Amino acid sequence: MMDATAPLPADARRLTVDLGQRRYDIVIADGLIARAGTLLRPLLAGRRAIVIADETVAGYYLDPLTGALTEAGIDTASLTVPPGEASKSLAAFGDLMERVLALAPERSTTLVALGGGVVGDLAGFAAATALRGLAFVQIPTTLLAQVDSAVGGKTGINSRYGKNLIGAFHQPRAVLADIATLATLPPRQMRAGYAEIVKYGVLGDPGFFDWLVDHGAALLAGDGALCAEAVARSCAAKAAIVAADEREAGRRALLNLGHTFAHAFEAESGYGDRLLHGEAVAIGMAAALRLSVRLGLCPAADADRLTAHLSAVGLPTGLAGVADDDWTAERLVAHMARDKKVADGRATFILARGIGHAFVTRDVPMDAVAATLREALAA
Repeated sequence: MMDATAPLPADARRLTVDLGQRRYDIVIADGLIARAGTLLRPLLAGRRAIVIADETVAGYYLDPLTGALTEAGIDTASLTVPPGEASKSLAAFGDLMERVLALAPERSTTLVALGGGVVGDLAGFAAATALRGLAFVQIPTTLLAQVDSAVGGKTGINSRYGKNLIGAFHQPRAVLADIATLATLPPRQMRAGYAEIVKYGVLGDPGFFDWLVDHGAALLAGDGALCAEAVARSCAAKAAIVAADEREAGRRALLNLGHTFAHAFEAESGYGDRLLHGEAVAIGMAAALRLSVRLGLCPAADADRLTAHLSAVGLPTGLAGVADDDWTAERLVAHMARDKKVADGRATFILARGIGHAFVTRDVPMDAVAATLREALAA
């Protein structure tokens, strides 16, 4: 864990993911990249770090980060990868690993992920496998990564058979969520991250969902205080679930609300910019609640309320405009059959009895799933 006396900004929020000896802190504040060396040096086993950065993000934050690390006496090298899901392929991962190994890391070397969810997943998997395991740190620069993918230790890459089917659980030593980085995030990326924030309200906190209905538009317009509050509340929710179920044996599956649908949409779209992960999650959450209504589990008013809020902030809730003419419910169901959460041939779904009341089930009739997908294709 981070030294309790570490010099943090006055408005910093510190949360702990309590995993016993592997527990770590999430720090949320403006200006953390400039302080990264001071904050991270006590956590490093050695004095070497390799920063792995998204090429776009590198243009904004790589020099300030490497400068801060160097100033703290950390010998720092850096590598960049192209932005986008294509960097989570086996080929891109192999290329990155060769470049990491060319730098002759030692087992005391730390990898630092600088960027969004793609870089965090990719660098985390590199850390999990290089020299049979290196320490790593997450410095997420997108809203989606700050509220979700940087926390919890899931790392991995995609296969042509599905999203994140190749990976490992490998917890970071720390997560530094610098809220100031959100100022350079395009609006579409902000909205995509916001979908994961909404997820936390829908799965277990109706009061938080109400708060988002009231403040979501201002948050997306760039209100830093609201962003920090939403990141902190989302991270606190995820940290509690991860601490109770690190390897997704039970309750952690709730964090996949909308994702069984979303991963099928992403696979069918080819993991490109046509459909961002957060956009797929928004459509997937809407589908999950519509499926819950179809099965008589959830009031239709709650599904309508979720759809209305997602639409109000500019997120998609259906596949019209995304899907090609050859997309079918049957093809999407086939993608679901390859999902890593399938057990005994049955896909795992997160359904809801209302906003804030999600639950995990495999007892879902696939004809109802197919009907829900047909609605999404038409919506």
